[in-house]
Amino acid sequence: MSSLIPPVPADLRLVVTDLDGTLLDDAKRIPDELWPLLDELGRRGIVFSPASGRQAATLLHQFGEAVPGLIVIAENGAVVARQGEILRTQPLATDTARAVLARARELQSQGADLGVVLCSPEIAYVERSDERFLEQIRPYYFANSVVDDLDAIDAELVKVAVYDFAGIEERTAPSISALTIDAEVVVSGQHWLDVMTRGVDKAEAVRAVQRRLGIRPAETMVFGDYLNDLGMLGTADWSYAVANAHQTILDAARFVAPSNSDNGVVRTVRAALDANS
Repeated sequence: MSSLIPPVPADLRLVVTDLDGTLLDDAKRIPDELWPLLDELGRRGIVFSPASGRQAATLLHQFGEAVPGLIVIAENGAVVARQGEILRTQPLATDTARAVLARARELQSQGADLGVVLCSPEIAYVERSDERFLEQIRPYYFANSVVDDLDAIDAELVKVAVYDFAGIEERTAPSISALTIDAEVVVSGQHWLDVMTRGVDKAEAVRAVQRRLGIRPAETMVFGDYLNDLGMLGTADWSYAVANAHQTILDAARFVAPSNSDNGVVRTVRAALDANS
């Protein structure tokens, strides 16, 4: 994989990056070099916004102390939040959530080793309480609650996530995609599938942030690696796939940055700052 730094913008005001497989290394760690970079972005008035399938509470927990006033794009775009404030939500119809849950239960009855997460803007609800499953959800859902019956949850929902230990694409994703529901069904990782209301994705959330802050696509860098990042590549003139990205993302992005394990996001943003120092 190439470790060369791609072209960078001359005028930068917004950096949006996916986390898993993009900013984070293969052990899902935030690179140490990010923290001084965030300090410099702040000094220059450049906005940093993580965009992830993770919940807002998780993103604010990870980055909030380092970035005062941080705006996060959470739940694959269904939630935009700032410290202590939900700025925008795109609710998921209860009937849709119930249909996905019912199909997941059907797959489980046929032997599928999977778990369901019902996501409200503030907290994630799960039924499975085994440590093996909880280990998979904790990095994404910092605020979570184990309940007896997901069907009994009476809360505004923004997403249903399904985790399949065997891999999501072969069986679970086609089965849920075949449901007659008015929703976006997105494969967001090797084991993860997310269901949001129709029209919700990271792209719409990035555009909402751009409108709120008066920032143009020509002033925006976006980084991604997987299919749930596809839409947001179109929100920036400076769109980057990390070198380890899914082929669809490599084909869609304007540029290729070094891989996540080669600290591609930090190095490319650093190059943009150096070019404009």
